Amino acid sequence: MLTRNSSDVIVVGAGVVGAACAHYAAQAGLTVTVVDRGPVAGGTTGSGEGNLLVSDKEPGPELELALLSTELWRELTELLPPQIEYETKGGLVVASGEDGMRALRDFAAGQEKAGVRAEEVAADRLHDLEPHLAPGLAGGFLYPQDAQVMPALAAAHLLKAGGDRVRLRLGEEVTGLLTGGHGELRGVATATGELYAPYVVNAAGTWGGEVAALAGVDLPVLPRRGFVLVTEPLPRVVRRKVYAADYVADVASGSAALQTSAVVEGTAAGPVLIGASRERVGFDRTLSTEVLRRLAAQATALFPVLAGVRAMRTYAGFRPYLPDHLPAIGPDARVPGLLHACGHEGAGIGLAPATGLIVARCLTGGRPPLDTGPFDPGRFLPAA
Repeated sequence: MLTRNSSDVIVVGAGVVGAACAHYAAQAGLTVTVVDRGPVAGGTTGSGEGNLLVSDKEPGPELELALLSTELWRELTELLPPQIEYETKGGLVVASGEDGMRALRDFAAGQEKAGVRAEEVAADRLHDLEPHLAPGLAGGFLYPQDAQVMPALAAAHLLKAGGDRVRLRLGEEVTGLLTGGHGELRGVATATGELYAPYVVNAAGTWGGEVAALAGVDLPVLPRRGFVLVTEPLPRVVRRKVYAADYVADVASGSAALQTSAVVEGTAAGPVLIGASRERVGFDRTLSTEVLRRLAAQATALFPVLAGVRAMRTYAGFRPYLPDHLPAIGPDARVPGLLHACGHEGAGIGLAPATGLIVARCLTGGRPPLDTGPFDPGRFLPAA
């Protein structure tokens, strides 16, 4: 079991990805210390909408990770309490015209070959699924595998499920990494002392690059800001996650410029969440009225009923962005004992269980559940 300052592994970051790493490591019999300079879910996780999506991912490594996580989230709901608000409500992607529908058909056809369930919805059936949608849309695709959780509570309960094998050290910033005579990791230094473990998992989200730098390695994680509008509590006027087809292109884009596309979803608690925006402006949290105006206009164009609804609050968050849109997961060959689990951009909540399972398998010498090559943290090194 845990001693006061030592454990089998230290996880830096108490967001949902760090919580999943700690959870699966504890399940594998390891003792875990989770260190965070703030509270549980104090970073990107606490600013997220809780999306567990396959609908926005093209065939490839990230979709494989998402499909595995979809299954693992279902398993976790048997273990975690209902307070995490896990809801398999599905996602609906809509197109305004025939060109958009053709693009959605092509996209869905490729996804279905990779194991995604997608059902075309004709224009005259859209209102059966979402009665308050705007008229005149060309159609859409329903993705029944899409789901949602309350992300902060999901992270907290993942940590709690680890029992005595998981210890939290909150409000402690990691200021350095401890190494042995051959450069291997021995633990971390914080403002209040030293913690010891032969393995350190960098699950610091948007600050993953800074933690990597403490080990003397480069991991080009950048913050990508987004805003969310939150309405007053409503009856269930939006049944699913509903978004316009151009959202998929925005997710895949590497542009630093402002991008907004309508993403609207109801929640079990009543408020409707409205997104999504993306821009690279560093860690600037300044409220952008231009972004909020665009989000409100796009949401009401999709759901006119929202025009008469009050927005109660808004919040900003920073997605941890890596240049190729894939997270860094697994051991860093440059520093023995260092593993990474960061760079998931806006998909970290959905991808957390698979990430945690991969990290736990790496820590215990087990076989990874899928090919981890595309997520190799060393892939950004210059070619020799």
